[in-house]
Amino acid sequence: MSQPQNRSVHTARVALLYQAIESPIINGVRKPMKPGGYQDGCADIAFNLSSQAGIEIITPIDSPSPRLHVGWSFPDSEEGILNALNKGATHLFANTVVFASHPLQTSERVGAYQDKVKIVGHPPCMVELHDDKHYVNDMLRKSGQFTLPRGWLLEDDGQDLDARLNSLDLHFPTVGKPVRGRGSHGVKVCHDLDELRAHVQALWKESPAIILEDYLAGEEATVTVMPPSDEHATHWALPIVTRFNHANGVAPYNGIVAVTANSRAVTPEEYAADATYSAIAKECEGVAKMMGLTAIMRIDVRRFTEQPGSKFALFDVNMKPNMTGPGRPGREDQASLTAIAAAQLGWDYPRLLKEMLSGAQPLRRLREMRPENV
Repeated sequence: MSQPQNRSVHTARVALLYQAIESPIINGVRKPMKPGGYQDGCADIAFNLSSQAGIEIITPIDSPSPRLHVGWSFPDSEEGILNALNKGATHLFANTVVFASHPLQTSERVGAYQDKVKIVGHPPCMVELHDDKHYVNDMLRKSGQFTLPRGWLLEDDGQDLDARLNSLDLHFPTVGKPVRGRGSHGVKVCHDLDELRAHVQALWKESPAIILEDYLAGEEATVTVMPPSDEHATHWALPIVTRFNHANGVAPYNGIVAVTANSRAVTPEEYAADATYSAIAKECEGVAKMMGLTAIMRIDVRRFTEQPGSKFALFDVNMKPNMTGPGRPGREDQASLTAIAAAQLGWDYPRLLKEMLSGAQPLRRLREMRPENV
C-alpha cells in the first residue's frame, strides 16, 4: 500500500503472515492445514488496521483489492517473511501456525532482524508442544490447579483394541478426537462401544495417536485470554461466549455454520447470578500464564451436566483462534468467537486488533522462550 509522505517515527509498519508451509510430522502426527492458509482472516485484519492512525500496512502487492483475500499477506516461508522485512515491516502479525522448525524460529536471515521486529504470535517452540492436546491436558492435570474431564491417550500400537477400550472404565457417551487437530475436525461423540471402535479406527488412519475423553453434557462456552500488555500486568480473560445449536453434541466448524448463529456473549447479569463463569475464566487465565503465552488464545469449556450451576471443565486449548471479522465489502456478516467476546467489552473489531498489536513481542524473546523458562 502507498506510504504516507511524512510518516511518523512511531508508526507501526505491520505485515500479515499466512500459512503457506505445512506443519511437520511430530510423533507420527501432522496437524492439518486450513484451506487458504488463513488468508481470509489476514485480509480482514490488514484492511481494518490500515485505517487506524499510527499504523501502516505492508503488503506484497500495491493496493490489494478489499473484495479479495489475496495480496494482503505474505506467505510464512523464509522468503515471504524476508520480503515483508525488506519492505520495512516493524511488526509481523503471524496469523498462521508456527512450530519449532518454522523460519521465524530457525532462519538465520530472519534472525538478523530479531531485535528490530516485533511479532503478534506465540513462541514457535512452545506452540509445537502446546498443539499436542494430550501434552497440554496432561500438564494441566498434573498441576492440580485446573478442572478437566477424564481422558486417555490411545495409540495405534498393534494391541487388541477391544481389550484396551474395555480396560479404561469408559462412561458413555465418550468423545474421540485427534491429538493435533484443527477446529472440530475428527471430533465425535460416541454413544456405545461399537460406535467408538469404528471412530477410533477411522481416526487412526490419519493419526497414530488419539484422545478419548468423558463427554461433558452441559452448556458449552469459550474463553478468550489476552496476553500481558502495558495496560495489563498479566494474562486476562475477555467476557465468556456461550455456545448452542450443536450438531451431534459438537459445535460445528465455523466454515459451515457462522458463529453468530450459535454463539453469544454471557451478560453481566448472568455472570452475577452464576459464580461458575468467573471461576472458569480465572482457570483459563491460569492456563495461559502457565503456558507462557504471548498472544491471544481461546479455551473451550463445558459444564459437566445440564444442571444449572454445574461446574465447568476445560476441554480444548486453542493456540490459533479464528480472527476473521467485518469491514471488507461482502464480509459484513463475518465474526469470530473472539470478536463476539470483545464486543461485549465494548471493543469493535479494529479495537480488538489494535489491542492484539499492542501485545507484540520482540522476535528475540519469542525465539528464546522454552517451557523451562516461562
